[in-house]
Amino acid sequence: MNEDFWLILPVAAVWALLAVVYALAPWGDMIGYARVWGFGSLLFLLLAGLLLRRARS
Repeated sequence: MNEDFWLILPVAAVWALLAVVYALAPWGDMIGYARVWGFGSLLFLLLAGLLLRRARS
């Protein structure tokens, strides 16, 4: 595995954590932010998966 994978993985985890925090916020207008952070987290996880796949080949 390369270093890029290990740098992207914590970023995805932080984005996922922020998505959960915004989803659980008591204010009703924060759910839009949760969707944005959650989608960003999925993008970073996809990028990490691509980096891992490329490192193995």
